[in-house]
Amino acid sequence: MRLSLLLIATFIATAAHAANWPQFRGADAAAIGVGNGKPLVHFGPKTNLVWSTELPAGHSSPVIWDKHIFLTGVDAGKLVTLALNRASGKVLWKMPAPVEKLEAAHRISNPAAPTACTDGERVIAYFGSYGLLAYDFAGKELWRHPLPLPIVEFGAGSSPILVGDFVVQLCDSDMDSYLVAVDKRTGKQAWKTTRPSHRRGFSTPFIWQHDGIEEIIVNGSLKVSSYDPKDGSLRWTCRGLARVANASPTAGDGLLYIASWNIGGDAGDRITVPPHAEFLAQHDKNKDGNLAKDEFPTGPFKDRFTQFDLDKDGIVTKAEFEGMANQFVQAENAIFAVKPGGRGDITETHVVWKHNRSLPYVASPLFHQGRIYTVRSGGMASCYDAKSGEVIYRDERLGALGDYYSSLTAADGNVYAISQKGTVTLFSGSSAPEVVAQNEMGESVMSTPAVVDGRIYMRTEKRLMCFGK
Repeated sequence: MRLSLLLIATFIATAAHAANWPQFRGADAAAIGVGNGKPLVHFGPKTNLVWSTELPAGHSSPVIWDKHIFLTGVDAGKLVTLALNRASGKVLWKMPAPVEKLEAAHRISNPAAPTACTDGERVIAYFGSYGLLAYDFAGKELWRHPLPLPIVEFGAGSSPILVGDFVVQLCDSDMDSYLVAVDKRTGKQAWKTTRPSHRRGFSTPFIWQHDGIEEIIVNGSLKVSSYDPKDGSLRWTCRGLARVANASPTAGDGLLYIASWNIGGDAGDRITVPPHAEFLAQHDKNKDGNLAKDEFPTGPFKDRFTQFDLDKDGIVTKAEFEGMANQFVQAENAIFAVKPGGRGDITETHVVWKHNRSLPYVASPLFHQGRIYTVRSGGMASCYDAKSGEVIYRDERLGALGDYYSSLTAADGNVYAISQKGTVTLFSGSSAPEVVAQNEMGESVMSTPAVVDGRIYMRTEKRLMCFGK
């Protein structure tokens, strides 16, 4: 009898934590709440707060497996990976990365921006300042795989993902971009694929599962690409993206969905770069055939000097100048759907539908219940029929101004849109967004929440909060 009770208790305890959130945007990177329980719609620092834990600064999102929560941060000048107890929020361990110098980051970003991933046995973190690190659930380091520092002044943003026995990491930067896979057990490199036509990018790869196969989908500068998980070989590409990719892909109803926006990619907002000889004649003050920053005229070109200057040596050569000019010519802001089965350049053959306006900058699109949702700066929500691309509504105001960096998430029929200022808007609605609740976190929010077993785990500027009954 006692054995039976013990087995039942063990089963209940296991079932209570059966749902996990193992990577950026959760299971299958779908950003859909998982597990049992119904998340509350009203929550905040003083409302339905289960626990709150102060954290080192960082923008990585919470990853959850069983009783553990994993995050990264910058603590007293050191990059750290942390484990918290899921029930109490207590910090279980904190491991520093072997970093000599922190990489540069955007003024609103952080060197601990990529989100970790886990398979239930190990947790893998990526820091642009070092590379990949793996720990067991007790905090013991299992392996380390150093990677070159990204050549971009904004820092790394792409998160590692698990594909079978591989950890896959995207390392796009202004020079020497590549996609790499390492064995999750040993950290040894399995394959590496160079991406010579790609520049800086901050999107996390996505695993598209369809027709019994898997594809690694990577948003990059000017195009999206598909790779074979076994060896990293290129399957197809599709043109039509912005110069810089931030949002990650998603999928549903048999299609893949891509969103990309950046300055200069809209038809009425093109940045036209004059011919190199003409620009040189006007601005090359010392007549050395190259261009320094103080030789660039004030305006959009000077604002993007570091993007012209690929190798960051303070000088823009003819090749660098013309390469950037080509980027502006080809850039396109769009959201579009791709059907499976492509090989080679599929731009003209596999795009099912496309729109070129009302696009998100950083927040990844969401597939939910047959629809695609996006949110852009100003709290403007758009919604499309996932199969046809029909506009259900466009640029509807949610009533929460500011920028949006957190990716959209859904749970219990509601979509969560979170502004940088810390306003969490829950909305639903068939023909227009109907705001169900607006919750103020009291701090800025840059990361994406996890919704597991009816509880909401939200990282703010200074803490991780758990909301629920």
